[in-house]
Amino acid sequence: MKKNRLFTPGPTPVPDRVLQAGARPIIHHRTPEFEESLASVHENLRYLFGTTSPVLVLASSGTGAMEAALANTLSRGDQVVTVNGGKFGERWGTIAATYGLEVDEITLEWGRSVTADQIRQRLNPEVRAICLTHSETSSGALTDVRSIIKELRPEFEGLFVVDGITAVGAHEAWFDEWDIDVLVTGSQKGLMIPPGLACIALSQRAWRATESSDLPSFYFDLVAARKAFEKGTTPWTPAVSLVMSLSEALQMLREEGKEAVWNRHARLADGLRAGLSALDVKLFAENPSNALTSIILPDGCSDLPGILKREWGYTIAGGQAEYKGVIGRISHLGYYDESDMIGVLYAIESVLGRLRNAPVTGAGVAATAKRFDELRDRESNDGDRA
Repeated sequence: MKKNRLFTPGPTPVPDRVLQAGARPIIHHRTPEFEESLASVHENLRYLFGTTSPVLVLASSGTGAMEAALANTLSRGDQVVTVNGGKFGERWGTIAATYGLEVDEITLEWGRSVTADQIRQRLNPEVRAICLTHSETSSGALTDVRSIIKELRPEFEGLFVVDGITAVGAHEAWFDEWDIDVLVTGSQKGLMIPPGLACIALSQRAWRATESSDLPSFYFDLVAARKAFEKGTTPWTPAVSLVMSLSEALQMLREEGKEAVWNRHARLADGLRAGLSALDVKLFAENPSNALTSIILPDGCSDLPGILKREWGYTIAGGQAEYKGVIGRISHLGYYDESDMIGVLYAIESVLGRLRNAPVTGAGVAATAKRFDELRDRESNDGDRA
């Protein structure tokens, strides 16, 4: 018997509580029972996003929310600055070009993170939006969205549009406090449910922009979605079972507390990376995200992801585009704990030992366990001082 374990940064594992909620008998979406679940989703999304604004739920992948973000707030010919540091930053530019927007793309080497100065060099009075990727799933790089907005806001009156698809639920994010204008995420990431839902919040500045937008939208019409939100319903038939799952998953995150959730992701990332370092495995991203760890596959070990899946049942993500066979991506996004990190690290250590023709000493697992103990002691001491 071989138990399959998912360590990809989307889809991510789904807790039993959430699976059971989604497996309940289907109900009609125009009923008090469904509206009660939807109201709970709306309230807890506001909590997770750190906002008093509506957080709308769309029946789509995260890409649908990215498209809605631009289609509802901009007009044909508007200038936008996008950051291509990976497949998903590239997607901002692709969507913008599809809608006839004028795209000024900052191209980065994968694994790098954009800075405020790099964006500042592209600003002019005609720029209407800056599109950022908080956590770049394809490279594992984190963008310091908070600092960039804080530094550029005094000189930029347009919209900061943020892809938080692998950041929300893993990294600190305060929509209102950080002055974000649009924030999107997807269900199969930190929200811990199957693929099929996207969530999007707009600031008052962004809602004003919808009034002058001339781009076409129908299914992704956020003005219509907001009107339905205010009535406690949805404009179109929703993905009922996924909404029921999301209601349960958000309740789990609320019970843990979002600060504790963010701390857990930081702890898992730190512990896993301590073990990888002990195995002489190099990180790929210069400023790594807490959602996933991207590694440079050692020489002669390009088939590490394939062997892990075939022989151990561990599915990690490989690289994309020109980085296929060059990097591997290990998720700690969503429903993971310390035992999961030790398990996947042991499997990695064993496979690397064979590929390198070297003895398996347990050095990686020991380093990870030691790091977790150190972090646990530190958190305990901080709690005592508090």
